[in-house]
Amino acid sequence: MSLSDKFLYWSAWILCRIIFTFYNRMAVMGLKRALKNDGPVIIAANHCSNLDPIIIGCAYPRRLRYLAKSSLFKIPLLGTLIKWLGAIPAKREDVQGAASALKQLISILEAGESVLVFPEGSRSSDGKLQPLEEGVAMLSAKTGAAIVPVWVEGTFKALPKYAKVFKPYKIIVDFGEALDPKDFKGKSSSSKELRRLITEEVAKRLSALREEVENY
Repeated sequence: MSLSDKFLYWSAWILCRIIFTFYNRMAVMGLKRALKNDGPVIIAANHCSNLDPIIIGCAYPRRLRYLAKSSLFKIPLLGTLIKWLGAIPAKREDVQGAASALKQLISILEAGESVLVFPEGSRSSDGKLQPLEEGVAMLSAKTGAAIVPVWVEGTFKALPKYAKVFKPYKIIVDFGEALDPKDFKGKSSSSKELRRLITEEVAKRLSALREEVENY
């Protein structure tokens, strides 16, 4: 990351952290668990708002790269912030197309950077966790990168799908223990079985984090 990129990243990080801390009373939990891995990781989070990547980006103290629809970069302020925080503009078909997205994310991880993915595939329309797609498991299996599950609570109320202005609802970000794909290889007889086991474990840990947040 160049000096200019570092300056823009930290400027956006600090600005967003201040805004969400005071406006949404943002609380960050489990960060020590997420920072145990020194190498690049895959942050896998639930997704119900366009705020999610910004919230996670300013909750995690290392830059995260992720693919975002190019249309989001045209939205005033939002587009600038997600760009500074590490978002990569992509066509809708590239974001939603498993093969194209996987190829780009693998390149990012191999370059030593961490990535943010939303394994539900799209924003939840009711704020509840939707069935997970296997893309995150495939990405982890192919690169060996650990998966850090993250639950974000409050963004659905703060900025639900199709809303134009975000509201001052409390937001909580909870980071879980990382999953190492190597721990699952002895339990699976095929790559398909491996992806299924990893996906099921990610879903299980996301549900556990949701309960942890509810008891916060």
